[in-house]
Amino acid sequence: ARVEVLPYVTGRAEYVDHASGDPFNDGSRFGSGIGADLKVGLGSNLTLDATVNPDFGQVEVDPAVVNLSDVETFFEERRPFFVEGANIFGFGFGGANDFWGFNWGGADFLYSRRIGRAPQGSVPDADYSSAPAGANILGAVKLSGKIGSWSLGALNALTSREHARLASGDTRSRTEIEPLTWYGTTRIQKELGTGRHGVGFIGTGTVRAFGEDRLRGELNASAFAVGVDGWTTLDRSGVWVLSGWAGASRVAGTAERMTELQQSSVHYFQRPDASHVTLDSAATALGGFAGRILLNKQKGDWMLNASVGAIDPGFEVNDLGFQIWADQINTHLMVGHRWTRPSRRFQSARVNLATYRNWSFGGDMTDAGYFLLGSLQLRNFYQWTGVVEYNPRSLNARRTRGGPITVNPEGVYWRSELASDARKPWVFGLNLQGARYALERQTSWSVQPSIEWRPSSRMTLGLAPAYEHLRTTAQYVDTFDDPAATTTFGHRYLFAGLDQTTLSASLRLTWIFNPRLSLEVYAQPLLSSGAYSEYKELARPRSYEFAATGPAVPVGDDRLRVTPASPGVAALEFDDPNFSLASLRGNAILRWEYLPGSTLFLVWTQSRSDTVLDGRFRLADGLDRLFAGAADNVFLVKVSYWWRP
Repeated sequence: ARVEVLPYVTGRAEYVDHASGDPFNDGSRFGSGIGADLKVGLGSNLTLDATVNPDFGQVEVDPAVVNLSDVETFFEERRPFFVEGANIFGFGFGGANDFWGFNWGGADFLYSRRIGRAPQGSVPDADYSSAPAGANILGAVKLSGKIGSWSLGALNALTSREHARLASGDTRSRTEIEPLTWYGTTRIQKELGTGRHGVGFIGTGTVRAFGEDRLRGELNASAFAVGVDGWTTLDRSGVWVLSGWAGASRVAGTAERMTELQQSSVHYFQRPDASHVTLDSAATALGGFAGRILLNKQKGDWMLNASVGAIDPGFEVNDLGFQIWADQINTHLMVGHRWTRPSRRFQSARVNLATYRNWSFGGDMTDAGYFLLGSLQLRNFYQWTGVVEYNPRSLNARRTRGGPITVNPEGVYWRSELASDARKPWVFGLNLQGARYALERQTSWSVQPSIEWRPSSRMTLGLAPAYEHLRTTAQYVDTFDDPAATTTFGHRYLFAGLDQTTLSASLRLTWIFNPRLSLEVYAQPLLSSGAYSEYKELARPRSYEFAATGPAVPVGDDRLRVTPASPGVAALEFDDPNFSLASLRGNAILRWEYLPGSTLFLVWTQSRSDTVLDGRFRLADGLDRLFAGAADNVFLVKVSYWWRP
């Protein structure tokens, strides 16, 4: 067997913003670590990877985002241990050469960013507190590769129990905020008939060992999911392929935790007008199923792609996977034509027409669309893609965040992308997007130019600024209990107009000085402001009708108060939602391979952020706050030594 061992040591210095008198943070922190990676070749096509106490400080930082929705933001995996061989864990996409989504939420059974994520448990109130940024990965083992016509992947990881330190007056304590957790997944796939057919299996599991009962009400005790997938070629010439997958999940925990899970943004079982789901406050487990079937025309100038999929209301894989919603039935039909033979003006071209529908398991149509896509590649290899989508009126089961269903107004979305010849030293791009929805009077548009300069094969410099403006009349603010609000099932749902402006940029430099020395730099400044106005209450379910409240009045401690439209009703008080964020994130990574396979990393990461309760977008003020605010600087040294016994 081929064996490689890569032990490493790290040193870290952090200079961070801190509050005066904080006993856990005086503005500087220092630390060190030790760990090792192991790689063993088992035969010609199978590899065993293992890591003990890994450190991923040399990985590029995540970009800053402003997320005002109820959907979790997806971040790409960048840690080398999880990236290498990740394709073998892919599920549900075998056999066909084209997959379309059309607002299909889907579900990833494995989202490795869950392993080592930020602790999920709550931190009790205290004068001061200190918590780790992520759960430490004690160790992980991965097996990946092929045995004959079988593809095999297995991943197991153990993350440590994490605690927060608390200080209130002279009292010091600590509390558990992340339990000891095991994560595991197994993926098997077999090709039949030289790839014309295939079948596969995936299984995932998460088990937590709680040290404090407090966390049992906040986290699932266990979570398991299984799935089968496959494809079959329907004709001898390989033109038509039918593919699909099916899966089931089960999570378990205390009744308190299962109640919280049922009410989460993925499920919303508490919806008062949803007759097909019921909140069960005594349940100690939640289970469900999901699946999808797709038909794809693989060859020829004419294209066809169709699918039908469903995610049961109780399906849940977020402990180790990624899922943004459940309770969905989705179908689409796409036809198109492509021109692949170069002409005097065009290298290639394509046109696609499609329609799609989404329903809940209760039969409500929650989305619909008609889609037109055109794409051209000119003889000079410039590429243009344009999209226009019309969305007819549908229903929205998420706008009220677990309240009654509302209406999605009809509207139009469009996108245009232009890119120059990617083979040239200078590469330019322009992305334009926009949308308008009539009844809602919602408008949005964005522009993102990009430029990339490659003066040589060793250096790349890229810049992509972006400007986005959004205006909506119904941004969710809060929900208030009121038994007198019988029309809206005993609650008042407060909304407001939102005027949001975001200016950001992405700067990236890659400089390979020689095969053993390289520098990577990434930076993302971001300014985003959101102004809320015209507060209103939902007037009635299954509508897009609102009753205006009185104007928002400050009541101190960053709180606002509005008078409801109904006479004699107590005022509604809530946190001021207006914001103006100035953020900068970036890092620089110098990599030196001082011996073959042995590497020295020097890393500098900086992040700074400042938020004020002012929704007005003011460029000069935002830049002043961005560069005047305190910055968190982290310096890392990591030295690994490659040893092959």
